[in-house]
Amino acid sequence: MPSSTRSPARIFALVGALVAGVALAGTAGSAAAAEEAVAQPAEVAAVTPVNWGACSKETLAGIPADQVKLYSCARYRVPIDHDNAGLGTIDIALMKRAALTPDKKIGSLFLNPGGPGGSGLRMAVSAGSIFQAPVLDRFDSIGFDPRGVGASNPLRCFTTQEDADEIFSAQIPVPLTRAEISGTLASYRDYGQFCKNNAGALLAHMSTKDVVRDLDVLRAAVGDKKLSFVGFSYGTLIGSTYAAMFPKQSRAIVIDGNVDPALRTSDGLQYDRERARGFEIALDGFLTRCKLVADKCAFSSGEPREKFDEIRTYLRQQPVELPSGSLDINNFTGAVSGSLYSPSSFPFLAEDLQAVYGVITAPEASTQAVRPELKTLLAGGNGRVDAGDSPYTSDDSYFGVNCLDKKFTHKQEKLPEIAASWEQESPTFGRTQAFADAAGCPVWPVKKPDAYRGPWRAATENPVLVIGNYYDPATQYVFAQRMAAQLGNARLISVDAFGHCILGDSAGADKVTADYLVDLKAPVEGQVFAPNVQPFE
Repeated sequence: MPSSTRSPARIFALVGALVAGVALAGTAGSAAAAEEAVAQPAEVAAVTPVNWGACSKETLAGIPADQVKLYSCARYRVPIDHDNAGLGTIDIALMKRAALTPDKKIGSLFLNPGGPGGSGLRMAVSAGSIFQAPVLDRFDSIGFDPRGVGASNPLRCFTTQEDADEIFSAQIPVPLTRAEISGTLASYRDYGQFCKNNAGALLAHMSTKDVVRDLDVLRAAVGDKKLSFVGFSYGTLIGSTYAAMFPKQSRAIVIDGNVDPALRTSDGLQYDRERARGFEIALDGFLTRCKLVADKCAFSSGEPREKFDEIRTYLRQQPVELPSGSLDINNFTGAVSGSLYSPSSFPFLAEDLQAVYGVITAPEASTQAVRPELKTLLAGGNGRVDAGDSPYTSDDSYFGVNCLDKKFTHKQEKLPEIAASWEQESPTFGRTQAFADAAGCPVWPVKKPDAYRGPWRAATENPVLVIGNYYDPATQYVFAQRMAAQLGNARLISVDAFGHCILGDSAGADKVTADYLVDLKAPVEGQVFAPNVQPFE
């Protein structure tokens, strides 16, 4: 894959779901007992097969004409509540890329990109850039939008885009003043009320447990007795939950960019606190590497760490006006965190940081002459045009899933105190992490969610393959170590790499993954691989 682009795995792995902490691990026997108590697996003979057909032109967009024949699409009906058929049904959207050697096909490989809320439908297309040839030859690659996401009965809390804009524009990512803090907290309360009023029965059935039960039905509906699955970021929670709930139906589970499932589902506040630390670790790594490759990093002169802190301190006081727009602490923090997801963006981030540093440190008389165009730190304006009541076409699955899965016990009014504490240890990302899930979930309208919270010990026939980057910002490396420990029957492979998730960008990790998926060859524990390209190369 060219070094100038982000792999599809990294593109799809959204800022979502990440954690830390030490987890409870039950015995294999208790995990099996929990599986029996939670859900019965679907049987191939007992479910309606998926009826594959042609994909829409929109779904096939960008696929070369000579490859279109590989793809087919379907919608598959599942109950809103797997324990109460009377509540109604929803349809799951699927897309399949056919195995290239169908006479040697092993089965289907289900894919999830993360989020929660990431559309996984076109992961069937992305598979061609992520996996090595043996995987594409021997599996039908299946992407799907989980319930409430994208084309799968999207969970919608608003009826008009104008209502959504009013709520979301009041949610300040890095609120500093009393007015910003109170306005942000109030907007999350209003958000919850909109969801209560408009989202319907699906709102209470968006947990990862629900997604996993859908996945088990889909596994049987494509004719597979056991599941082969690759999940990125939040998708690692889907994979680990499936392995824990349905160990006997698990064939090969690969999880890349791992959450800590026990902490994520038992203590959402600590989970998000440690997520902030992960971004700080990745930022430190970026600044250190910048200094080491001085001739390739535009921000390397002087002390990059001190310069970065100076920029952040300045922007907390006032924005910088540039030709592309106004750079303030909110879009600065968001752009830096986003850039840490993809090492290919590091050179551009470094150029922008140096440009902004030059503006804020230039003598006042000369500042008008130094107004650079930025490449990464500004994503454009926030203006909107009122044109009546526009239909709301997005979905609210991110909070819909997280506020059911993650357990928060604090009161929302404690957030200012919590944020002040977090930013002492995570000065760049602590506050923005505090004013996200920890602000919205305490006032979410679903008060007693039916979520899976363990045990996590997976009595699977084959070890789960766990993959972790050393400098993953959204799912710090220690989470991968904890995931492997909690599952028990798992093999951890590591990559000395930056960025969120790695499959498709490390030939060594890709080869191990292909051998595991195709031949069920579990890798030797403790292997460390390199990425195909290091940052700034």
